[in-house]
Amino acid sequence: MYDLKGKKGLIVGVANQHSIAFSCAKILDRQGAMLIVSYANEKAAPFVLPLQDSVPDVLFKQCDVSCDEQLANLIAFTQSTFGKIDFLIHSVAFAPLQDLEGRLIDAHREGVQLAMDVSCLSFVRLVRLLEPILNPSSSLITMSYLGSTRAVKNYGLMGPIKAALESSVRYMALELGQQGHRVNAISPGPIKTRAASGLKDFEQLLETSELKSPLNRHLSIEDVAGTALFLVSDLSKAITGGILYVDNGYHAVG
Repeated sequence: MYDLKGKKGLIVGVANQHSIAFSCAKILDRQGAMLIVSYANEKAAPFVLPLQDSVPDVLFKQCDVSCDEQLANLIAFTQSTFGKIDFLIHSVAFAPLQDLEGRLIDAHREGVQLAMDVSCLSFVRLVRLLEPILNPSSSLITMSYLGSTRAVKNYGLMGPIKAALESSVRYMALELGQQGHRVNAISPGPIKTRAASGLKDFEQLLETSELKSPLNRHLSIEDVAGTALFLVSDLSKAITGGILYVDNGYHAVG
Protein backbone atom coordinates (compact mmCIF):
# COMPACT_ATOMS: atom_id res chain seq x y z
CA MET A 1 0.00 0.00 0.00
CA TYR A 2 2.40 2.69 1.25
CA ASP A 3 6.07 2.14 2.01
CA LEU A 4 6.93 3.97 5.23
CA LYS A 5 10.21 2.19 5.86
CA GLY A 6 12.65 4.65 7.38
CA LYS A 7 9.96 7.01 8.63
CA LYS A 8 9.80 7.59 12.38
CA GLY A 9 6.98 9.15 14.34
CA LEU A 10 5.11 9.80 17.55
CA ILE A 11 1.45 8.98 18.16
CA VAL A 12 -0.12 10.59 21.22
CA GLY A 13 -3.37 9.44 22.77
CA VAL A 14 -3.73 5.66 22.75
CA ALA A 15 -6.54 4.76 25.17
CA ASN A 16 -7.39 1.14 24.33
CA GLN A 17 -7.68 -1.25 21.40
CA HIS A 18 -10.66 0.67 20.02
CA SER A 19 -8.99 4.09 19.99
CA ILE A 20 -8.24 5.92 16.76
CA ALA A 21 -4.64 6.41 17.87
CA PHE A 22 -4.06 2.67 18.23
CA SER A 23 -5.65 1.96 14.86
CA CYS A 24 -3.22 4.49 13.37
CA ALA A 25 -0.33 2.77 15.14
CA LYS A 26 -1.29 -0.61 13.73
CA ILE A 27 -1.59 0.49 10.11
CA LEU A 28 1.58 2.59 10.20
CA ASP A 29 3.49 -0.23 11.86
CA ARG A 30 2.36 -2.62 9.12
CA GLN A 31 3.70 -0.22 6.50
CA GLY A 32 7.14 -0.16 8.09
CA ALA A 33 7.11 3.02 10.19
CA MET A 34 9.05 3.14 13.45
CA LEU A 35 6.77 4.34 16.24
CA ILE A 36 6.53 5.62 19.77
CA VAL A 37 3.00 5.81 21.16
CA SER A 38 1.90 7.45 24.38
CA TYR A 39 -0.97 6.86 26.78
CA ALA A 40 -2.27 9.24 29.42
CA ASN A 41 -1.77 7.68 32.84
CA GLU A 42 -1.66 4.61 35.07
CA LYS A 43 -5.45 4.33 34.85
CA ALA A 44 -5.13 3.72 31.11
CA ALA A 45 -2.17 1.35 31.42
CA PRO A 46 -4.20 -1.89 31.92
CA PHE A 47 -6.06 -1.17 28.68
CA VAL A 48 -3.00 -0.07 26.70
CA LEU A 49 0.05 -2.08 27.72
CA PRO A 50 -1.41 -5.48 26.67
CA LEU A 51 -1.62 -4.04 23.14
CA GLN A 52 2.17 -4.25 22.88
CA ASP A 53 1.85 -7.93 21.99
CA SER A 54 0.11 -7.06 18.71
CA VAL A 55 2.68 -4.40 17.74
CA PRO A 56 5.94 -5.69 19.27
CA ASP A 57 8.14 -3.18 17.42
CA VAL A 58 6.22 -0.17 18.77
CA LEU A 59 7.49 1.58 21.91
CA PHE A 60 5.00 2.66 24.58
CA LYS A 61 5.47 5.64 26.90
CA GLN A 62 3.19 7.19 29.51
CA CYS A 63 2.52 10.92 29.12
CA ASP A 64 -0.11 13.23 30.56
CA VAL A 65 -0.13 16.02 27.97
CA SER A 66 -1.27 18.55 30.59
CA CYS A 67 1.95 18.01 32.55
CA ASP A 68 4.95 19.96 31.23
CA GLU A 69 7.44 17.61 32.88
CA GLN A 70 5.90 14.51 31.31
CA LEU A 71 5.75 16.22 27.91
CA ALA A 72 9.43 17.11 28.18
CA ASN A 73 10.24 13.52 29.15
CA LEU A 74 8.30 12.22 26.14
CA ILE A 75 10.18 14.52 23.77
CA ALA A 76 13.52 13.57 25.33
CA PHE A 77 12.66 9.87 25.01
CA THR A 78 11.65 10.37 21.39
CA GLN A 79 14.87 12.22 20.57
CA SER A 80 17.11 9.71 22.34
CA THR A 81 15.35 6.84 20.56
CA PHE A 82 14.97 8.19 17.03
CA GLY A 83 17.11 11.32 16.83
CA LYS A 84 14.67 13.03 14.48
CA ILE A 85 11.12 12.15 13.43
CA ASP A 86 8.94 12.53 10.35
CA PHE A 87 5.43 12.77 11.77
CA LEU A 88 3.20 13.39 14.77
CA ILE A 89 -0.36 12.14 15.26
CA HIS A 90 -2.20 13.89 18.09
CA SER A 91 -5.41 12.14 19.13
CA VAL A 92 -6.24 13.58 22.53
CA ALA A 93 -9.42 15.17 23.84
CA PHE A 94 -10.87 15.60 27.32
CA ALA A 95 -13.46 17.67 29.16
CA PRO A 96 -14.88 17.21 32.67
CA LEU A 97 -18.15 15.31 32.34
CA GLN A 98 -20.20 17.92 34.19
CA ASP A 99 -19.05 20.59 31.75
CA LEU A 100 -19.39 18.38 28.69
CA GLU A 101 -22.96 17.34 29.49
CA GLY A 102 -24.18 20.79 30.45
CA ARG A 103 -24.83 23.93 28.46
CA LEU A 104 -21.85 25.84 27.15
CA ILE A 105 -22.86 28.94 29.08
CA ASP A 106 -22.90 26.93 32.31
CA ALA A 107 -19.42 25.44 31.90
CA HIS A 108 -17.03 26.15 34.75
CA ARG A 109 -13.96 28.22 33.99
CA GLU A 110 -11.67 25.49 35.30
CA GLY A 111 -13.38 22.89 33.12
CA VAL A 112 -13.09 25.05 30.01
CA GLN A 113 -9.42 25.75 30.69
CA LEU A 114 -8.64 22.06 31.24
CA ALA A 115 -10.52 21.00 28.11
CA MET A 116 -8.76 23.65 26.03
CA ASP A 117 -5.36 22.73 27.44
CA VAL A 118 -5.70 18.99 26.84
CA SER A 119 -7.71 18.99 23.61
CA CYS A 120 -6.16 21.93 21.73
CA LEU A 121 -3.12 23.54 23.30
CA SER A 122 -1.38 20.20 23.84
CA PHE A 123 -1.11 19.86 20.05
CA VAL A 124 0.46 23.31 19.78
CA ARG A 125 2.88 22.55 22.62
CA LEU A 126 3.87 19.22 21.12
CA VAL A 127 4.64 20.82 17.77
CA ARG A 128 6.73 23.53 19.45
CA LEU A 129 8.70 21.00 21.49
CA LEU A 130 9.18 18.66 18.55
CA GLU A 131 10.17 21.33 16.02
CA PRO A 132 13.94 21.00 16.66
CA ILE A 133 13.80 17.26 15.92
CA LEU A 134 11.47 17.31 12.91
CA ASN A 135 12.95 16.14 9.65
CA PRO A 136 12.25 18.37 6.63
CA SER A 137 8.71 17.99 5.25
CA SER A 138 7.29 16.37 8.37
CA SER A 139 3.56 15.69 8.73
CA LEU A 140 1.72 16.93 11.84
CA ILE A 141 -1.80 15.60 12.33
CA THR A 142 -4.57 16.10 14.87
CA MET A 143 -8.18 14.93 15.23
CA SER A 144 -11.21 17.22 15.10
CA TYR A 145 -14.97 16.89 14.65
CA LEU A 146 -17.81 18.53 12.71
CA GLY A 147 -18.99 20.18 15.94
CA SER A 148 -16.23 22.72 15.36
CA THR A 149 -18.25 24.44 12.64
CA ARG A 150 -21.81 23.34 13.43
CA ALA A 151 -23.78 23.32 16.64
CA VAL A 152 -24.14 19.62 17.46
CA LYS A 153 -26.51 18.68 20.26
CA ASN A 154 -24.73 17.51 23.43
CA TYR A 155 -21.29 18.45 22.06
CA GLY A 156 -21.42 21.84 23.80
CA LEU A 157 -18.09 22.78 25.30
CA MET A 158 -16.02 20.74 22.85
CA GLY A 159 -17.37 22.56 19.79
CA PRO A 160 -15.56 25.87 20.41
CA ILE A 161 -12.46 23.99 21.52
CA LYS A 162 -12.33 21.97 18.31
CA ALA A 163 -12.85 25.24 16.41
CA ALA A 164 -9.77 26.61 18.16
CA LEU A 165 -7.88 23.44 17.29
CA GLU A 166 -8.75 23.77 13.60
CA SER A 167 -7.72 27.42 13.61
CA SER A 168 -4.42 26.39 15.19
CA VAL A 169 -3.92 23.93 12.34
CA ARG A 170 -4.24 26.72 9.79
CA TYR A 171 -1.88 29.07 11.61
CA MET A 172 0.75 26.41 12.20
CA ALA A 173 0.50 25.38 8.55
CA LEU A 174 1.33 28.97 7.62
CA GLU A 175 4.13 29.29 10.15
CA LEU A 176 5.82 25.96 9.42
CA GLY A 177 5.32 25.85 5.67
CA GLN A 178 8.72 27.36 4.91
CA GLN A 179 10.33 24.29 6.45
CA GLY A 180 8.12 22.09 4.32
CA HIS A 181 6.16 20.82 7.32
CA ARG A 182 2.49 19.99 6.75
CA VAL A 183 -0.17 20.49 9.41
CA ASN A 184 -3.63 18.97 8.98
CA ALA A 185 -6.63 17.78 10.95
CA ILE A 186 -8.73 14.71 10.31
CA SER A 187 -12.40 15.19 11.16
CA PRO A 188 -14.01 11.76 11.62
CA GLY A 189 -17.72 11.17 11.90
CA PRO A 190 -19.12 9.51 15.03
CA ILE A 191 -17.22 6.34 15.95
CA LYS A 192 -17.57 4.14 19.03
CA THR A 193 -14.47 5.10 20.97
CA ARG A 194 -13.81 5.70 24.65
CA ALA A 195 -13.96 9.46 24.08
CA ALA A 196 -17.31 9.20 22.30
CA SER A 197 -18.76 7.22 25.20
CA GLY A 198 -18.81 10.43 27.22
CA LEU A 199 -21.30 12.09 24.88
CA LYS A 200 -24.95 12.02 25.86
CA ASP A 201 -27.25 10.28 23.32
CA PHE A 202 -24.23 9.16 21.30
CA GLU A 203 -26.03 6.14 19.86
CA GLN A 204 -28.64 8.42 18.34
CA LEU A 205 -25.92 10.62 16.84
CA LEU A 206 -24.23 7.54 15.40
CA GLU A 207 -27.46 6.24 13.87
CA THR A 208 -28.34 9.62 12.36
CA SER A 209 -24.94 10.06 10.75
CA GLU A 210 -25.07 6.60 9.19
CA LEU A 211 -28.60 7.05 7.84
CA LYS A 212 -28.05 10.54 6.42
CA SER A 213 -24.55 10.21 5.01
CA PRO A 214 -24.32 9.81 1.22
CA LEU A 215 -22.39 6.54 1.54
CA ASN A 216 -24.90 5.20 4.07
CA ARG A 217 -22.38 2.92 5.76
CA HIS A 218 -20.78 2.23 9.10
CA LEU A 219 -17.65 4.30 9.81
CA SER A 220 -14.71 2.44 11.34
CA ILE A 221 -11.53 3.49 13.08
CA GLU A 222 -9.68 1.83 10.20
CA ASP A 223 -11.24 4.39 7.84
CA VAL A 224 -9.68 7.16 9.91
CA ALA A 225 -6.35 5.36 10.23
CA GLY A 226 -6.19 4.99 6.46
CA THR A 227 -6.48 8.75 6.07
CA ALA A 228 -3.72 9.24 8.64
CA LEU A 229 -1.55 6.84 6.65
CA PHE A 230 -2.11 8.95 3.52
CA LEU A 231 -1.23 12.16 5.37
CA VAL A 232 1.94 10.63 6.80
CA SER A 233 3.02 9.43 3.37
CA ASP A 234 4.72 11.54 0.72
CA LEU A 235 1.61 11.27 -1.47
CA SER A 236 0.09 14.11 0.58
CA LYS A 237 3.09 16.43 0.22
CA ALA A 238 0.93 19.22 -1.28
CA ILE A 239 -1.74 19.12 1.45
CA THR A 240 -1.48 21.41 4.47
CA GLY A 241 -3.77 23.59 6.57
CA GLY A 242 -6.65 21.29 5.74
CA ILE A 243 -9.51 19.65 7.59
CA LEU A 244 -10.07 16.25 5.99
CA TYR A 245 -13.54 14.89 6.67
CA VAL A 246 -13.75 11.13 7.10
CA ASP A 247 -17.47 10.76 7.72
CA ASN A 248 -18.97 9.05 4.67
CA GLY A 249 -19.89 12.49 3.35
CA TYR A 250 -22.13 13.48 6.26
CA HIS A 251 -20.50 16.92 6.55
CA ALA A 252 -21.76 17.78 3.07
CA VAL A 253 -25.42 17.01 3.71
CA GLY A 254 -26.01 16.52 7.45
